[in-house]
Amino acid sequence: MSEKFNRRDFINIGALAATGIIVGCNTVSEKKRTMDEKKFLDQAPDGKELKAGLIGCGGRGTGAAIDFLSAGPNLKIHALGDVFQDRLEGCKEKIKTEKQQVVPDENCFVGFDAFEKVINSGVDVVILATPPHFRPLHFEAAVSARKHVFMEKPVAVDPVGARSVIATSKKAEALGLVVGTGTQRRHQRDYVATFKEIFEGKIGDIVSANCYWNQSQLWYRNAQPEWAEMEYMIRDWVNWTWLSGDHIVEQHVHNIDVINWFTEKHPIKAVGFGSRQRRVTGDQYDNFSVDFEYDNGMHVHSMCRQINGCTDNVSELVFGSQGYTNCRNTIFNPKGDIIWEYQYPKIEGVEKNESVKVSPYVQEHIDLVTAIRENKPYVEAENTAVSTMCAIMGRISAYTGKEVTWDEVMNSDLKLGPDVYELGKVNIEKIIHVPGIA
Repeated sequence: MSEKFNRRDFINIGALAATGIIVGCNTVSEKKRTMDEKKFLDQAPDGKELKAGLIGCGGRGTGAAIDFLSAGPNLKIHALGDVFQDRLEGCKEKIKTEKQQVVPDENCFVGFDAFEKVINSGVDVVILATPPHFRPLHFEAAVSARKHVFMEKPVAVDPVGARSVIATSKKAEALGLVVGTGTQRRHQRDYVATFKEIFEGKIGDIVSANCYWNQSQLWYRNAQPEWAEMEYMIRDWVNWTWLSGDHIVEQHVHNIDVINWFTEKHPIKAVGFGSRQRRVTGDQYDNFSVDFEYDNGMHVHSMCRQINGCTDNVSELVFGSQGYTNCRNTIFNPKGDIIWEYQYPKIEGVEKNESVKVSPYVQEHIDLVTAIRENKPYVEAENTAVSTMCAIMGRISAYTGKEVTWDEVMNSDLKLGPDVYELGKVNIEKIIHVPGIA
């Protein structure tokens, strides 16, 4: 592992330091790196009221709004925006029921331009939780208006979008804004503690890794006679590549991001394959297998599947010259003996608790609000854009059957989706890619 930090290393370290981790190289031995233990807060500190606006009121968006309100005192959901009235009303009711907050009708906006109205409604923080296709546009608008941002991963579905997020991320850094990106494992106490051990050399040099998100079929919606094609696609968004990026991007980016985080690198090329076996709607695959190669010759195997009745596995493994880790809570020597375990809080009546004290979905909002109130800006967007681009690189390789390089995706003009957003016919090609001829 190189002891010389490149610019991306610097950004990683800056983000960690801003959230409480102070990293420094040991001055006695140049080969030994050390990292202070991160001091997590169970609640964000008090401060002036922070008003947030939610753009995208579906399940994850509503959950993100609840998590934001759970992060500390003096936090408020001030405005809501969605394309559909019924989803906005459902979110509004859940916030009222669970957090006893009422979002005024005059701060509720419906339509494709709702994001602009939320951003301009007097909010301090914008929560972006629409289908990922819209993330680069909404992120750029929020940062241009100098708003702090929490946005769900992935941050794009195509190379043009990922590069846009990287550019906007640099703008947010220059403006001193705080940006969190829904990569909650980077805020999960057991993952962070395990990363510290790996960073300090517990398993030696990292030589390979595996990551998995294999689960049963995800939800889908059937088209209804009263829905225009655009409404149907958005309500069924996890099954359409232009809206979600396909599940290797939309979901598996979590695991790919963990590998990038632990290896402190991103792959430079990918060779992948995949197929569509039992997916019901949309144009996506339901399984991918990708071999990522790095600039030092290291290989990482990435696997994801959404098919019922198969073996499930959501995890990561990182192998080093002196052992390996599951990244979450345990480190093994080469023989498979446990040499380190994360110590979870003890719970009376529970023999072996494996839950962290604070949900990582809330912790990431605690870290966001703390950074805002203590004026310690950090911006996670570029790291997440890089991980998103890695997943896009794997998807393109599987769709085409070709090797795809990092330089190719970083210079690609591929932009998915229609040019115009309106509730009518969606003017895009609807095809399921066939490797070798795509």
